[in-house]
Amino acid sequence: MGDYQLEQLEALTQVNRHLRALSPIEKEKLRALMDEYLEFRRRVDCFLEAYFGLVCDRTCYRSRLSACCSRDGIVTFFADMVINLLISGKAEIDALVRVLRIDNTGFKCVYLGVDGCLWRIKPIVCQMFLCEPAKTKVFNEHPEAAVEWQELQRQRKLFTWPDRPVLFDMIETCFMEAGCASPLMYLHTSPGLLRVKKKAGL
Repeated sequence: MGDYQLEQLEALTQVNRHLRALSPIEKEKLRALMDEYLEFRRRVDCFLEAYFGLVCDRTCYRSRLSACCSRDGIVTFFADMVINLLISGKAEIDALVRVLRIDNTGFKCVYLGVDGCLWRIKPIVCQMFLCEPAKTKVFNEHPEAAVEWQELQRQRKLFTWPDRPVLFDMIETCFMEAGCASPLMYLHTSPGLLRVKKKAGL
């Protein structure tokens, strides 16, 4: 097991352990905190399906063209892990654990299975990644899509960019207070993001 997979597995294990210890009421409160974000992700899904569904398909990573899925590991925030596990079933979580325990010797992301990504809610970095050739093709044909994409990028920051109180920071704080610690807690460990928070007076 490589360093990346070990780091991911440790974060997943901590999140899963804490979520299982929560009462149904506490879980519901956590889900309610994510409602607006999940609605945002639904809008992103609809946008990508409408404009990129025929452009970005499995042939991209199978031919090793993808600059994202062909990497052995992708950036995941601790909040990504929490959100995904909170809405995933046991079988889906078990599948993630299995792939993280196996050495990834292939050309693709460890989370990429034969039917696509194993995450129920993909990491935000993956969800919002569009390669330049795909953007050029789609936005030249549909200029309105470029405008919509810029707006979705702006909305993304409302949940992830800590120049104000944001969901991803709140989730990390919640789990830190419960005794969890992970290098994936970028909003509390990244020097760059900590500077953003300091500048914003947070």
